[in-house]
Amino acid sequence: MENNQPIIIKRVKRFAAGHHGGAWKIAFADFATAMMAFFLVLWLLSTATPEQKIAIAGYFKDPIGFSESGTPYIIDLGGSPELAPDTTLNPEVKSQPQPDKVTVDTDQVEGMAEQVEQERLELLLQELQNKVDENPQLQKFKDQILFEITPDGLRIQIMDAENRPMFDSGSARLKPYFEDILLAMADTIKAVPNKISISGHTDATPYSGAGEFGNWELSANRANAARRALVAGGYPDPQVARVVGFASSALFDRAKPFNPVNRRIDIVVMTRKAQRAIEGEQQPAEPTTPTQGEGAPGEVPADPNALPADKVPLPPHELREKLNIFEDGGAKAPAAQ
Repeated sequence: MENNQPIIIKRVKRFAAGHHGGAWKIAFADFATAMMAFFLVLWLLSTATPEQKIAIAGYFKDPIGFSESGTPYIIDLGGSPELAPDTTLNPEVKSQPQPDKVTVDTDQVEGMAEQVEQERLELLLQELQNKVDENPQLQKFKDQILFEITPDGLRIQIMDAENRPMFDSGSARLKPYFEDILLAMADTIKAVPNKISISGHTDATPYSGAGEFGNWELSANRANAARRALVAGGYPDPQVARVVGFASSALFDRAKPFNPVNRRIDIVVMTRKAQRAIEGEQQPAEPTTPTQGEGAPGEVPADPNALPADKVPLPPHELREKLNIFEDGGAKAPAAQ
């Protein structure tokens, strides 16, 4: 009788006891390297002179300043680096007094402030654009609303259309849908602390009313009506820096002076620089106080040892105030009537 059962061969692999791979070798190599570095530091500390220890400490405190003051090496084999006098080694040498003020480049501070403000206005532009795109009520008028960044700030222009005027003809009465646009934008604009300027514009069509009332008065009244709508929407009235009327002196479409787009309201979220320019026009010049000594009355003698105006050191609290580009201050420009 034949045996048809398959023959099974079992092979058993034998491993040496205690073998877990080579990962321990990497850990041991790291440990050996660390110990070698540790003993090398101990050896350097025991053999270095006091001057060399001071040089090493100075390098780790200010690597850039140390390399600019002398040799780029901590310990120069060709000679020790020139070090500032240390009163701990030589008490007879008096250390120079350290200034308690920081020298700040005014132009650099202003440049940083303008860059931060530019980014803030760009974010505001994007937020307003998203609100127009997402709001069905505003989306119908997106062709009449223009956003752009100008040197004076973020400009929001709301223009007339042939079939959708913002005001009644020859009147400063707001259309309901135009008032809704301003109310919807008020919450977003007030999120930034920058002040705004509101201006009204008309086309070149002469005002048909009688008397002394004309396009100048009409454009100013329309700008003021836009201001009242923004304030009704929650915008702080003290944040309005200027309300003016331009009549037809600044046409949007100069080639077609009677084009409806020339009838518009401009709202500019101003930069701090533009705001200071407006406030500076309203500030009277401060009289100078005469001082004792030589010189004409009202003049302050110049100090020949004084630093230039843009290099005068600023205390830390003044530096923080200079970097705070959104802090309110200064005189307010009167609103046009």
